[in-house]
Amino acid sequence: MNTDDKKNKIVEIAKDLLQRVGFEGEVKFAENGPSESKLSTISIESDKDLSMLIGKNGQNLEAFERLVRLLASRKLADPENELHFIIDVNDYRKSRTNYLIGIARDVARRVIQTQRAEALSPMSSYERRLVHTELASYKEIQTESVGQEPRRRIIVKPQPEQFLK
Repeated sequence: MNTDDKKNKIVEIAKDLLQRVGFEGEVKFAENGPSESKLSTISIESDKDLSMLIGKNGQNLEAFERLVRLLASRKLADPENELHFIIDVNDYRKSRTNYLIGIARDVARRVIQTQRAEALSPMSSYERRLVHTELASYKEIQTESVGQEPRRRIIVKPQPEQFLK
């Protein structure tokens, strides 16, 4: 099965699952996810209210995405050429990414200024990866994930003096 066939099959699976859980929307495959990452994006767009599909802090969306990924892996059964994707609903992930990066930059500036560590709110592994990647360019700080799911969070702390030289 070629990549286009896989993409079409995943879109079909997402459309079917969306309908089964009682939501309406246009489902399509986009090439790049938020921040032009290497992940492809399945975009669900609707003029109806899809906030229940997104859920608090995107928890329902993550569960929906997990289900689509599970169903796709069972139907496609091709582990050597895995297709990595995320699902975005009405650009929620895009705006959430921008929000998280803004918060992370603000915290980084405060940590540099005050030299005191700060903890961010709990977030998903995808969101933590975005924050770690964004803050990796700040030489004056370091980031660390701590805690257990679903309360896992990032601690932003000042870089020890010996590493700044």
